[in-house]
Amino acid sequence: MITLYAFGPAFGLPEASPYVTKTEIQLKMAGLPYRKDLAGFAAAPKGKLPYIEDAGEIVADSTFIRAHLEWKYRVDLDAGLEDRQRAEAWAIERLIEDHLGWASLHARWGLRENFDKGPAHFFDAAPEAIRDKLREDARSEVAAAMHAQGIGRHQPHEIDELGGKSLAALSMLLGDRPYMMGDTVCGLDAVAAAMLAGLLTPFFESPLRRRAESFANLSAYALRMMQQYYPEHEWTQRPAAARRASPRLREALAG
Repeated sequence: MITLYAFGPAFGLPEASPYVTKTEIQLKMAGLPYRKDLAGFAAAPKGKLPYIEDAGEIVADSTFIRAHLEWKYRVDLDAGLEDRQRAEAWAIERLIEDHLGWASLHARWGLRENFDKGPAHFFDAAPEAIRDKLREDARSEVAAAMHAQGIGRHQPHEIDELGGKSLAALSMLLGDRPYMMGDTVCGLDAVAAAMLAGLLTPFFESPLRRRAESFANLSAYALRMMQQYYPEHEWTQRPAAARRASPRLREALAG
């Protein structure tokens, strides 16, 4: 059986990392049995999650995990898409992960109040004497990565503006379709749903979350996907989610 190395539930989400969520949804799309291991971060080959172990083979990074699953198990998560649609799906995936993903990272790690209530708790099990240092070192590492990527060189309101442009583009591309590429779910939907759910979770407050909530079709899409692939999770239950959501998201949840 495939082992998926993950963080586990956190922040009002079934999985803390959108990239682990992406892989987990794609495993479910492929109908492949798997188990989750929440103790594998220290051995992560590329220093991040997710990675999988499959019959002794280690595959790291969500994109390469998908390629491995499709090749080994002869599944096509984009079945039904024409060549041009496949190219468009890849371009949209890059928009989400290589642009919106960084703006979303800033909302979690860059905003002090969100870091303190969220990622800071990754280090709760560390010895008290070094716990705060580990937290600040990790936050500094993320800030350095964001600066190297480029988005971290901007002011917070500029990061939100750039993230908002990606959200507006996604909203326009989705339109009134049930899935990102049309009437049938595809691999891209795992990427989009994971990132949007991570941004829309009521656990974190941020200008970018409020911007995401302003696009009713994105809020409704994220909810549909979460209900489809995580029906047991609390956030997918409309009454509980609606009590904690903003007015715009409540409207989407009620629709």
